[in-house]
Amino acid sequence: MNGTLNKVMLIGHLGDDVKMHYFDGGNCIGRFPLATNEIYINKTTNEKITSTEWHNLVVRNKAAEICEKYLSKGDKIYVEGRIKSRQWQGEDGVTKYTTEIQVTEFTFLTTKKDTELNKPNMEGFQDQSKNSNFDHE
Repeated sequence: MNGTLNKVMLIGHLGDDVKMHYFDGGNCIGRFPLATNEIYINKTTNEKITSTEWHNLVVRNKAAEICEKYLSKGDKIYVEGRIKSRQWQGEDGVTKYTTEIQVTEFTFLTTKKDTELNKPNMEGFQDQSKNSNFDHE
């Protein structure tokens, strides 16, 4: 294989509501934490152990607006995307680092709003570009 691949697939629960940030020119991003769990049995103690990993997710433009509208803390979602690391200078002058999942596709698996309002899930969303263009099947 000559090329490289940066692809992430996750199924997890939102740790918080989607936080939106709007930019001049009409673009926006939404950010939210996603929890994935690994459950296993400690063979020595026979104790059930749950290990949670937190992922910082970023969605853009129309995808962000859809997530903000339909998702809330605790909802279960499937996402695909790319790992992206970035750094910036904090107000205190210290360099900060973070690793995020830039979401390119998602499927809502369970949403509180969907259950309450009896609306269909937004399934099969695919962000076709870095713009606000999108395809919903």
